[in-house]
Amino acid sequence: MSNTSARIAIAYHSGYGHTAKQAEAVAAGASSVPGAVAELVPLDELTEDVWDRLAAADAIVFGAPTYMGSPSAVFKKFAEESVRAWADDLAWRDKIAAGFTNSKAMSGDKLNSLVDLAVFAAQHGMIWVGLDLYPGWAESTASIEDLNRLGSWLGAMAQSDADLSAEKAPPATDLRTAEALGVRVATVTLRHLRGALAA
Repeated sequence: MSNTSARIAIAYHSGYGHTAKQAEAVAAGASSVPGAVAELVPLDELTEDVWDRLAAADAIVFGAPTYMGSPSAVFKKFAEESVRAWADDLAWRDKIAAGFTNSKAMSGDKLNSLVDLAVFAAQHGMIWVGLDLYPGWAESTASIEDLNRLGSWLGAMAQSDADLSAEKAPPATDLRTAEALGVRVATVTLRHLRGALAA
């Protein structure tokens, strides 16, 4: 069982490149865990290759920018078309799931997007994994550079100033938080797979 490997797919949409940077950070975190392999799966075009890669994954981390308080329309289109997996006897059943989102505002109602992603995963029979980090930037001696500075547990949040390009935002602390989510997902997925083999 020590040779167990885990495939982590990061299925995401990014409107202006900021959420793509989050996705890359999640992938970097997941890939840093021995035995885990992460791959980015952009959702701009829903080709058969996209569905095949998601079917082969042991975990899927969903990501989308928050627009008007919910995931982007491109992500919602993907969610609706995933009925093909849902109708196939819940083909994603028992895969590990997690999520991340980005908006220009500190809140931006990003929590609502993460709730949408978690409910989406639940409807597929997936197992949701959140962040296991204390909230950062929550005391007078704390710093904006703290991990989880936006204080989210359901998933990783990032904030990108509207006038900054994806080369400059989201800030490094939010990307480190996304990386921490990737590490957690990979670790939990490997444990899950090893447990299934032992059962």
